[in-house]
Amino acid sequence: MKLLFDLFPVILFFIAFKLYGIYVATAVAIVASILQVAYVYAKNKRVEKMHIITLALIVILGGATLIFQDEAFIKWKPTVVNWGFALVFLGSHYIGQKPIIRRMMDQAISLPERVWLNLSYMWIVFFIFSGIANIYVAYQYDTDTWVNFKLFGLMGLTLVFIIIQGIYISRYIKETGKQFDETEQRVMDASIETLADAELDSVSPAKSRNKPSDDKQ
Repeated sequence: MKLLFDLFPVILFFIAFKLYGIYVATAVAIVASILQVAYVYAKNKRVEKMHIITLALIVILGGATLIFQDEAFIKWKPTVVNWGFALVFLGSHYIGQKPIIRRMMDQAISLPERVWLNLSYMWIVFFIFSGIANIYVAYQYDTDTWVNFKLFGLMGLTLVFIIIQGIYISRYIKETGKQFDETEQRVMDASIETLADAELDSVSPAKSRNKPSDDKQ
């Protein structure tokens, strides 16, 4: 159910595009994203700054798409979001006491310092690559192909990345049996929530409730 909520805007965008075209789909995505953030705020009485920034991007770039009747603006949005996340993750190496990926996942798993750094760089590379892949498809293929890639292609890249991340992390997890399974599931959940923010413009109520205290640094 939670995954469906995370995918809410992009699923509506996909359906609206198939039925009515890119401009109606863009309007639907804007409204869906606003409703999603409003729901999270009503439920948790707060919204993460990154979620506000992501919402602002869909409103600005989506609005520009509708005003100028130019689909290039909305096509750039996933790239801008991904590259923005890459900058935030990289900046967290120099601002604050821990990389942002560690702040987000520290409660789920304990890893050596160098592994956290490597994991952070993996995410940075992933976000940069996803942004490049999106804009490549947007300009090299037709809009229908891009919309399919936005939902299925980026989702596929996300799942592959999560698997690679899980394999890498598993080398440093000392737990066995049920403890290992539970830890692996927590890591998977945290990864999906974070990647959903970047790829699908989703807002996760769970993450808003369980934000680590040092995330404010």
